[in-house]
Amino acid sequence: MKNYWSFLFFALLIYSCQPEAAPAAPEAYPARTPNGLNVVVEIPAGTNKKIEYQEANQRFEADQRNGKDRQVDFLPYPGNYGFVPSTRMDKAAGGDGDPVDVLLICAALPTGTVVEARPIGALQLVDEGELDTKVIAIPTDATLQTITPEDFTDFSIRYDGARHIIETWFLYYDGLGTNTFEGWLDESKTLALIAHYEQ
Repeated sequence: MKNYWSFLFFALLIYSCQPEAAPAAPEAYPARTPNGLNVVVEIPAGTNKKIEYQEANQRFEADQRNGKDRQVDFLPYPGNYGFVPSTRMDKAAGGDGDPVDVLLICAALPTGTVVEARPIGALQLVDEGELDTKVIAIPTDATLQTITPEDFTDFSIRYDGARHIIETWFLYYDGLGTNTFEGWLDESKTLALIAHYEQ
């Protein structure tokens, strides 16, 4: 019996000294979860620095424009901006070739955070001739939520001002006339869109 306890003690000691597994790269996460979808945060809410995840080197880097780090010359992002992993808006189907974009409405979260979220709708835009859909979502974790709409109808009624602010922000943040408004999708059509672009 003494040898059993000695073995167990040393096994636990060795196990506790093992390095923790590195977190999975964002693209390793599935698009959908049992309660909604995964969202990878690139740009924290309330900031203006345009950060994008570079899959080639698995790093979050400042987007470049004219050889300089890009700063959005407008009001700060009205939510955490990021993407749905394991998705791609196919260029052959009129998309921009990037993962599906998401605006996660909650307090600021650090770049690289992966959050389970529930889509409440999607804003459809055309940006330089390419479909550029922005999924609007809230965290499934109630402790992270700042608004609590049940669905797109509830969002449109109880948070109509927020919906208009989001629409206006995306229409003007990159300059007047850059984006064209195409309409809104409800939560079920948004989930279908994500499934369509899932890889």
